[in-house]
Amino acid sequence: MSAVLVKGADAVLTGHAGEEARAGAVDIRIRDGVISEMAPALEPEPEQGEQVLDAKGCVVYPGWVNTHHHLFQSVLKAVPSGINEQLFGWLGAVPYPRLTRIRDHELETAALVGLSELLLSGTSTCADHHYIYYPGLDAAMADVLFDVAERLGIRLVLCRGGATEVGRHPGYPNDMAQESLDDIISDVQRLANRYHDPSPRAMRRVVMAPTTPTFSVSPDVLRELAAAGRSMGLRLHSHLSETTEYVRYCREVHDMTPVQFCAEHGWLGDDVWFAHMVHVEDSELPLLRESGTGIAHCPQSNCRLGSGIARAPEMARLGIPVSLGVDGAASNEAADMAQEAHITWLLHRALGGANATTAEEVVHWGTDCGARVLGMDGLGLLEPGKAADLVVYDLDQPRYFGVHDLAVAPVVAGGSPTVRYLLVDGEVRVRDGGIPGLDMEALRARAAEVTRALA
Repeated sequence: MSAVLVKGADAVLTGHAGEEARAGAVDIRIRDGVISEMAPALEPEPEQGEQVLDAKGCVVYPGWVNTHHHLFQSVLKAVPSGINEQLFGWLGAVPYPRLTRIRDHELETAALVGLSELLLSGTSTCADHHYIYYPGLDAAMADVLFDVAERLGIRLVLCRGGATEVGRHPGYPNDMAQESLDDIISDVQRLANRYHDPSPRAMRRVVMAPTTPTFSVSPDVLRELAAAGRSMGLRLHSHLSETTEYVRYCREVHDMTPVQFCAEHGWLGDDVWFAHMVHVEDSELPLLRESGTGIAHCPQSNCRLGSGIARAPEMARLGIPVSLGVDGAASNEAADMAQEAHITWLLHRALGGANATTAEEVVHWGTDCGARVLGMDGLGLLEPGKAADLVVYDLDQPRYFGVHDLAVAPVVAGGSPTVRYLLVDGEVRVRDGGIPGLDMEALRARAAEVTRALA
């Protein structure tokens, strides 16, 4: 049995909301991947073979739970032709012209870059929405992603994307040959059989996740995908209401709002979450609340593409599950969760006033709420009985000097705090700002070679 004691932290945030958000200066004892005890001044137990991790001068958070990513985009950052484009122009300039050129080698490189960036920001769980699928593709894309995640020791939720329609939305730049309904369902079944673990502390999960419910598949196919996913015990995920154009199309073609459309086709529920949800109407909020449907709030990407700002604080107050996602690095060149949390805290205060969001609330969204949106009840909180997914942030940079309330420094001061330790299921995956076993210079060179090839 593994035994770890995280000792001497200046402050611990638990991931809870409200008064339980702060645990104070407590030590954290871990046994076999699970938190067993939290209290001040715990004594080491060398007879148990306990490893002591020194957290003096640090603050401890739960590991971030990133609920929406596109890892393949980690080698498509700041492409000049798309840097000043909105969503459809950016899609047509950056990812879609390159999708058929991304195979196993390119995806493995991108996943190593993206997951390393997440780990070094304190992230322990990543939900990746992968949608590079088309007939004749000879690459085992999802298997590559799971393999890289296993090597780095991060939890991976694979949201298996795809589309069965071409040209349904005028102006949408996807001209790849599309899959059939049977193609998608059979591959999701294969992935579920091989990888999906329904347990609360799963390292691997699979999700049914067509690229966009309102125009990547037909309404009948959308219903069948929901039924097939649920029959396998899988959750459902997709993009929704990212832009005003998205909402306009849904009203003109389907004569209803996007959330109403999803309700009509079996795509609301406490097993469903949508990325973005930037343009949600008042009439849609009760549907989301009553169904328990969650959102992955991606403020940096939404700002970068000029899409708008989701009503996340209002949704959270209504009881709609709000989590955080970094989205793809091609539309969010700093795809790390610490930076996402910092922008979240600032953005909503600019809109709604200085009390619109608190640092503790943002941590709650990015940890506990993220785990609940993914249906992973064993994660997301620092308390006995939960998985030992935690990040020890070293406040060793000048931007954190002079901070009076150290507990919130990583969120309110921003930047990229040094990760002294990141534990995932009790195992050290980052130590002193590095990932054990990963040659970062070799990865840098490999990423540069792939980036040149995809220029």
